[in-house]
Order: sequence, then structure tokens, then C-alpha cells
Amino acid sequence: MKRKDQLSNIKQLSDADLKAKIAEQKEALTKLKFNNTISQIDNPLRLRTSRKEIARMITELQARTKQAK
Repeated sequence: MKRKDQLSNIKQLSDADLKAKIAEQKEALTKLKFNNTISQIDNPLRLRTSRKEIARMITELQARTKQAK
């Protein structure tokens, strides 16, 4: 159920909000990778979930631009 909730939240965002959220998540992922390199983070699966969340947002954005054409 959690994934469906995330998808519905992503679909409700406007294009500008979605682009801002993608940039924010990419920055957070970069920091998370850096912290993992320096010392082990508590939950290394956060890296994977963060990447997947970014991919979902990018996919939604691309679908919107394709649909608009």
C-alpha cells in the first residue's frame, strides 16, 4: 500500500513541484552516498529506496511530457 500512496502523491504534484522534488531528492541522495562512504549509515537500503523514488518521479515527469505532445 505504501508504494500506491507514493505514486498518488507524485501524480498530484505539478510539473514545477515535481522538478523541484527531483532536485531535492538527488541532493539528498548525494549526501547519503557521501555519508555512506565516510562511515556506514544505519540502513544502507535507504540508498536503493531513494534511487527508486527518484526514478519514479522522473518516469512520471517523462510520461507527462510525452502525453502533452
